[in-house]
Amino acid sequence: MNSLSARRRVLLAALCATALLTGCSAQAETPREKTAGAQRAGLPRASNELQSDYEKVIKDVLPSVVQITAGDSLGSGIVWDDKGHVVTNAHVVGEEKSFTVTTATGEQELRAALVSSFPQQDLAVIKLDNPPKGLKAAAFGDSGKAAVGQIVLAMGSPLGLSSSVTQGIVSATGRTVTEGRSGGGTGATIANMVQTSAAINPGNSGGALVDLDGKVIGIPTLAATDPGLGGGDSAAAGIGFAIPAATVRSIAGQIVKDGKVTNAGRAALGITGRTVLGRGLEPAGVAVVSVREGGPADEAGLRAGDILTRLGDQDLTTIDSLTALLAAERPGERVELTYTRNGDEKTARVTLGEM
Repeated sequence: MNSLSARRRVLLAALCATALLTGCSAQAETPREKTAGAQRAGLPRASNELQSDYEKVIKDVLPSVVQITAGDSLGSGIVWDDKGHVVTNAHVVGEEKSFTVTTATGEQELRAALVSSFPQQDLAVIKLDNPPKGLKAAAFGDSGKAAVGQIVLAMGSPLGLSSSVTQGIVSATGRTVTEGRSGGGTGATIANMVQTSAAINPGNSGGALVDLDGKVIGIPTLAATDPGLGGGDSAAAGIGFAIPAATVRSIAGQIVKDGKVTNAGRAALGITGRTVLGRGLEPAGVAVVSVREGGPADEAGLRAGDILTRLGDQDLTTIDSLTALLAAERPGERVELTYTRNGDEKTARVTLGEM
């Protein structure tokens, strides 16, 4: 989504034109003259307008971002509607069924109960027992229009500091990321995540990644880690990931409407499997442990004991690699699966089912 308003685009175009004309002058300007020229050209005004945009977005959206206490853990959430539904991460709610919610004003603690959790996409919905008057729902934008370089704000409760805001840009889109299970993660593989440079810390999970139009384009969910930093799972600064708004709307919308997810929109083979090792003890494929009767793999003739080695033109070495590849596919798509049975390599055309 274009983060510049028409007013800012006109202003920036005017500034660029002024800079070009100044640069063509025959006599070089001193730094003081350049500064004075920039002030006359309106650079402070542009800066002030951008600051005003930040302040307006924060004023509009922050009241819709709440802090969630689930047992001993702390996270964030986004108000979904005025009926008290709040969307957050599944790893924020964990195994808890009841929660304490604090709004941005912090005036009172509210009680909430779990509606449903969907760990496969790391999303959950809780509902306030007694929604306060004037509860403001957030507006969700079109995450498909998120552009690299777009300015975004992350809102939540990092490290328990409620109603905190950090700023950055969209660093990349379309990332497929697998969460770890340590620290309460669900181990979910999530497609089309929005990568951002906005600081994401523990407690930000479940909060809002917002564009300068005041629209939520994602839910900050995890920060990248590098075990080589400090000898442990240290955060890699400036690399965070948010579940795209399109996924949030689909999953949360179903939970609010039906009390559960009825259509995950995720492709599946209809098997359980495990990673197998080769002769050099390196990951060498996915062994089929069981096949769901009537599922895609069953209809394609696969059976327990087969070892899956390729999906399309991509190698399968681990169960995680299979999950990541399936996350990028859609139910109903037809793919070629390569596998071995009793040492013989075979292929099968499989019409993918739904998770």
